[in-house]
Amino acid sequence: MSDWDVIVVGGGNAALCAALAARERRERVLVLERAPEDESGGNSRFTAGGMRIAYRGVEDLRRLMPDLSDAEVAQTDFGAYTEEQFLDDMARITQYRCDPDLTEVLVKRSFDTVLWMRSKGVRFAPIWGRQAFKVGGKFKFWGGMTVETVGGGPGLVDSLTAAAKKNGVEIWYSARAGSLLADDDGVRGVRVRHLGKTLDLQSQSVVLACGGFQANPEWRTRNLGPGWELAKVRGTRFNTGDGIRMALDIGAAAAGNWSGCHAVGWERNAPEFGDLAVGDQFQKHSYPFGIMINAEGRRFVDEGADFRNYTYAKYGRVILAQPGQFAWQLFDAKVKHLLRDEYKIRQVTKRVADSLEELVRKLDDVDHEAALAEIQAFNRAVRADIPFDPNVKDGRRTEGLAIPKSNWANAIDMPPLEAYAVTCGITFTFGGLRINTEAQVMSSDGEPIPGLYAAGELVGGIFWFNYPGGTGLTNGSVFGRIAGASAAR
Repeated sequence: MSDWDVIVVGGGNAALCAALAARERRERVLVLERAPEDESGGNSRFTAGGMRIAYRGVEDLRRLMPDLSDAEVAQTDFGAYTEEQFLDDMARITQYRCDPDLTEVLVKRSFDTVLWMRSKGVRFAPIWGRQAFKVGGKFKFWGGMTVETVGGGPGLVDSLTAAAKKNGVEIWYSARAGSLLADDDGVRGVRVRHLGKTLDLQSQSVVLACGGFQANPEWRTRNLGPGWELAKVRGTRFNTGDGIRMALDIGAAAAGNWSGCHAVGWERNAPEFGDLAVGDQFQKHSYPFGIMINAEGRRFVDEGADFRNYTYAKYGRVILAQPGQFAWQLFDAKVKHLLRDEYKIRQVTKRVADSLEELVRKLDDVDHEAALAEIQAFNRAVRADIPFDPNVKDGRRTEGLAIPKSNWANAIDMPPLEAYAVTCGITFTFGGLRINTEAQVMSSDGEPIPGLYAAGELVGGIFWFNYPGGTGLTNGSVFGRIAGASAAR
């Protein structure tokens, strides 16, 4: 007889959802978390907890968040975010590469999965602070992102961990899975190093949910390309591709965008890996309301191409490609009130000045004269006759520039002027294992590998090039739940 019914490798959102789902059908469920307990939870612990879900209106949200008061509902325009809109966003943003079957499951199961998480003890709240602006006395949500977990990523991991323990799931910390035990009949268990001892654990099935390879500089450089060893890692130091390697070693199929990743603008002087005391506050995502310039003093992207939710995950790569792998984000007093809370933290590389001439002189490692000319040219090009509105693509643009700004263009001219230094922070990698809609891992011969399931960041084929904000946690939860249920059958 096996030691365990289901072994789950990983300790974040996808893994814990898998363990909880498996426990609904099976008695003996074990979670192997490579990190020590105080660093557990994988990348999930480093997120802000935002989850993109399809919902038809405020009544759906009240089912998810029954403690929403009438007064809160009255002063908020939650809108709706339909399955069709979610599918359209996924298709458009991945340049129509996302796996249609997996994406349909992700979208159609998004709402009932968060309801199921709520039944396990996870609590949700509207993202008033980061995803809504006040218009005419009402909060208006934009960009399809309305809901976050209470307590952010740490709250999510703590809630799921408490639920798992309460439901009788066993969790081993500092337990690094090294290889899968497999034979001609499929996967039979896991070889794990736990508290200094190597053990072979037998199980009826295994779920891999232990993240991508973003914390492995050798894999990053091999797969993403030259220069990627220079990126900062936003999250955990433990996501080094172990689960992907273990599955590939027994013949699993690779899938998805192996040279692609989620990467954002990140504090230039942040540490090499994520810092749980700061969490995701090193990110710098208010660039649609300002401009970005590089070491040569040049703008290099259309900062107002689209809402932040649809551009932030690809602009880290663009910043990494700039000379010196950094950029400065510039804002003035007109938009200061729109800057997200992450601009107010102590650990920030910031310059303040009363004039453009003074500001550019304070920008480290930048061609000051070129920068001044670039900003002045930008200021002259702004269509000031078009009204500025941060809630919609307002069409307030520049004209005559080599790189336009399509929306939210404001001259940088009202002191105090501010600049923030950013580099590239990698969140997770997009390449991984091929699964089917039951979350079975497929072999490179095209058949499911018996007894092996996968969920979360290490699944390939769902995200390509870019990513709609908040889809990563939803993806982990939806396929984690499916993987756990499938493994338990």
